[in-house]
Formats: sequence, C-alpha cells, structure tokens
Amino acid sequence: MRKRLIASTVLTLGLSLALPATTASAIAGGTHAGPGAPGIGDPYYPTYGNGGYDVSHYDLHLGYQPSTDRLSGTAVVTATATQGLTSFDLDFALDVSSVTVDGRPARFATAGEQELVITPARTIPRGHRMTVAVTYSGVPSTVQKYGFTSWQRTPDGGVAANEPESAWWWFPSNDHPLDKATYDVTVRVPKGEQALSNGLLISQRTAGATTSYHWRQNRPQATYLATLAIGHFDITHSRTRTGVPVVNAYSTALSPEVKADARASVERTGEIIDFLSGYFGPYPFDAAGGYVPNVTSHFALETQTRVFYSPSFFATSTDTSVVAHELAHQWWGDDVSLKRWSDIWLNEGFAGYAEYLWAQHEGTGTPQELARKVYDSHPADDPFWTVKPGDPGAANQFDDAVYDRGAAAIQALRDTIGDTAFLKLLKAWPAQHRYGNGTITEFRQLAERLSGQDLKDFFQTWLYTPAKPAAFPSGH
Repeated sequence: MRKRLIASTVLTLGLSLALPATTASAIAGGTHAGPGAPGIGDPYYPTYGNGGYDVSHYDLHLGYQPSTDRLSGTAVVTATATQGLTSFDLDFALDVSSVTVDGRPARFATAGEQELVITPARTIPRGHRMTVAVTYSGVPSTVQKYGFTSWQRTPDGGVAANEPESAWWWFPSNDHPLDKATYDVTVRVPKGEQALSNGLLISQRTAGATTSYHWRQNRPQATYLATLAIGHFDITHSRTRTGVPVVNAYSTALSPEVKADARASVERTGEIIDFLSGYFGPYPFDAAGGYVPNVTSHFALETQTRVFYSPSFFATSTDTSVVAHELAHQWWGDDVSLKRWSDIWLNEGFAGYAEYLWAQHEGTGTPQELARKVYDSHPADDPFWTVKPGDPGAANQFDDAVYDRGAAAIQALRDTIGDTAFLKLLKAWPAQHRYGNGTITEFRQLAERLSGQDLKDFFQTWLYTPAKPAAFPSGH
C-alpha cells in the first residue's frame, strides 16, 4: 500500500463402547476434535484469520446490482482440516442465508465483528479436504465493521480494496496473509457494466440483460490482495518484454486531465515490471496491470496482478513512482507475504526502496541520496524516529516511518553488506519463499548467510530501536 498525501486415548479393554458420532469421527481422524480457533494468532489482530484449517481455493459466484449496491452469491471454499473440527470460523460481514459442508446443511451463527461460526453436520477429521459453500447477500458499503467499510461505492458500481482487511465485505474467508489460496471469481452484472478482478480473464459472456466475467488467479494469493471492481472502464492491453499480459482499466468518469495523467503513468506498468525484474528476479505471476476507478480515497494498493490506484495520485501530474511502489509489492508482499502483520517492513520498506531504484532510472536521484535525505531531514528529537519499522504496532502499521525509515534502512543495509551480497539478497528472498510467507528474522538470517556478517545489531538499530541511528553508513 502507498498512502497519498496433546492427543486423547481411549482404551476399550475388550468392552464395546457406544460413542457419539462426533467422538467416533474424531478418533477415526487420529486426533481430538474441537472448535477451530477464531483467530490465526496474529499479535496485532487477534481475531483475524482462523485456526483449524487451511484454504486451498476460493470459487466465488457473484451477482451485483450497481443501482442498489447489492451483492449476492455463493462462495465455495475448499480447505483441509489441520485438526479434528466440531466447528470452525470464517471471516465475513454480509448476511448469510445457508451453509453446507461437503454438501450437507450446516448450522451457522455470527459472533463478534466478523466471525461466521459454522457447525457441520458431522465432525471433520484432521486431514480431511472439505468443501464449504456459503450463500449470502447484502449491501457492502453500508456494513460498518470496526467503524469503517472496505467497500467503496461509486456512481456506477463498487470497489473492494483495502489493507489489512477487505475480504469480509465481499466473500467469506480465512482472512489473514498466512493462509493463501487460488481463486476463481465469476461476477454477473447488468449488460454494459464491467467487472475486474485478479489474474486472467477466462471468459466474458452476455446473455440477455446480463454479462458474466470469469477471472482466475492461479497462484497463491492473500485474501486482502483479492480485489473486485465493477463500473464503466476504458481498458487497455499490452505485454511485458517476457510476454506477460498487462490489463489496465480507467474509469470513464475520470476527468480528461486525470485520465491522461493516469494513463501516462499506469501504461508504463510493463516497462516498470521489466525494470524491477532486473533487481528482484522474474515476475512471479502470469498477469499484470492496474485500475483507476472513480473513488474519492487517497491510497494505492498492491492487489495481486491488478493494482488499485486512487485517482488522487494523478490529480495534478503523472506519478510513475507510485506505480513502481505497487509493482514492487508483487514480489515483496504478494509473491512472498507476511506471516504476521508486525513484519510490514518487508512489504513497505522494499516497495519504498523500489521507488529509489526507479528514481535513479529516471534520473531524479540515487538510492543513497534519497535515503540520506530521509536521515538528514529528521532531527533526533523528531517523533518520526520513535516508530520501529520492524514492529511498529497496529496503530502505526502504515506510519510514514515504516515507509521512509524502512526504505532508508534498506540502503543502510546495502552500504553495510556491499552491493554484491545486497543484489543477491534482492533476488534470493523472492526465489526462496516463492508463493509463501516470511518474517523479518528469516530475512535477516538470509542476509547474514549471503554477506557472511552478523547483522543482529544492525537490524536492532535500524528496525527495532525507537531512536535515530547514530550515523548513516557511507556509500560504497
């Protein structure tokens, strides 16, 4: 994102015991069964995500009416139980009318702000691959959870994009980056409307007064990186140098000036991907692009393969820096995602550093100059230095220091370990954790292996100490 401005044992001893069906299923599954946890264990967001299962695929079949902002449909979630389950949660905010588990009706109830608690007809044994179908409807822009909505209604449709959460407003999920999955998203809209989502457009079919769009994301994707945009768009098509198809879209409601600056920026997506590939390794997905909808928000988000850009970035001029930032996230955050939100530096620090690299390419400053400017422009008593990029706290997760001090720390790391080890590191991290997750500790350990240096003190100073580092390393 970039902002604008223990197992139980039963001894039968020759006795014939009549066990309840749920208990028998649990024993057959080889583990004690119980409810899945209502959170995945993130220290910043205890209720985000859920325990007891791992999702492999979301198959969403949706219908949307722009005139009423009403979204309805069925989400089919394929998941594997990681424990015996008598019940489990999904994160969701809209109204549910029915739930089935493996084709059998299941009981369901809501709890807390976003918990959908599902009780299957039969206990799910550990290791079982289950199919959960949730049918639902609602007006997502009117649903306020934790005091906000992540569904932005527009005059001609709506957009789902936000961080660290946006999935609750349009599909039930295990909403945490630790549980990534593939996606099929099929959206039925009135004829004349368009629907955008992640990945490749598999089909577009018009029948009578409606058009259906089927998008597919065939690489693992975190839930907050899933996006949906419905409205009227001008759509362009191009390719990167290696042949990756690029689909960009611009709301037809944008002013001519904003649209011109947006296109002049976002149409460089393929070029910027090719440039960043030289630093981060091959682009990790089989589709790319971005869209600029008619919204009033002031942020951009690295929604996987189809970046969301608020028009405010292009209100007065072109801005390829934000494009470089969000495209860098395709490696740093999308390909390799966080294991916990406290490691946000791995996303935003490196996306910010990509802006430095792109600035050098465009002749507007070197990474050393730009990082040193951040260091010099904030005196030691500036509250800027009190935020720890490596563990900023939920309230400061998107603080300027995470971005700016975080990016400067990366240049300081480069100056400390040298270009050879640093450039190897930029490619090794995405390659070693492809389509998975990682932590800052794991990143530090990789940097130490590649450089042969002990970097504990460096990381402590630059990422975990709420004070200005005593000195900025000199460039090589």
